Amino acid sequence: MRYVRFAVGGRVGYGVLEKDRVLELDGPGYLQGKFTGTWFDIGDVTLLAPVEPSKIVCVGLNYRDHAEELRMPVPEEPTIFLKPPSTVIGHRAAIVYPRLSWRVDYEAELAVVIGDMTRNVPANEARRKVFGYTCGNDVTARDLQQKDGQWTRAKSFDTFCPLGPWIETEVEAQKLGIYAYINGETRQASNTSQMLWSPEQLVSFISRIMTLYPGDVILTGTPSGVGELRVGDEVAIEIEAIGQLVNRVVGEQG
Repeated sequence: MRYVRFAVGGRVGYGVLEKDRVLELDGPGYLQGKFTGTWFDIGDVTLLAPVEPSKIVCVGLNYRDHAEELRMPVPEEPTIFLKPPSTVIGHRAAIVYPRLSWRVDYEAELAVVIGDMTRNVPANEARRKVFGYTCGNDVTARDLQQKDGQWTRAKSFDTFCPLGPWIETEVEAQKLGIYAYINGETRQASNTSQMLWSPEQLVSFISRIMTLYPGDVILTGTPSGVGELRVGDEVAIEIEAIGQLVNRVVGEQG
């Protein structure tokens, strides 16, 4: 099923996408939202980020070829960092290019949405803690990442975590094509089978450090091919069997 979060008539709702209709729920699917009996034509709603996480846990260097293109060693265990919830935007929302940076990059990523409170879960039991998957873009101010020597500032600007367009629950994540397109040109083309650590291994690893709550998001790393965004660009992140997340880049105002 494809779970969405949407705006219509001045309010925000949750629903399930069924062909060209959104069937309304009384809450998020990952919190066991129930059908209300109301539905909307997909053309009458605005899709928002499908989840409001308490935290976004990101994994760096989870594809060997990406570590190589950054000239960084492959880590012995997952390298994790956090993005604040204020970075999250949805499908068709604008990525704001901050004035503090002169080099902002896209990073296509599979995003895992947690469906149950998770703490110290073994990897072989982690799949049952996953509600579903969506497309993510770990937007990064690369110049600031290199300048700071750590990743918090570079990864944390508002709008730097597009997610969407929906959460797909009926898919297995082990072998999915993952792509990034800039103005229609393919820039990243890989497969989740190339991950060093699977989504289940990542859920297990992270849950031994911090409690994961329903709606929390794990960004599972990006393959090679990351590159620069410019104001005016349209960036599309596509993951096989899930969908395509599209955003345009605008300059910071004010």
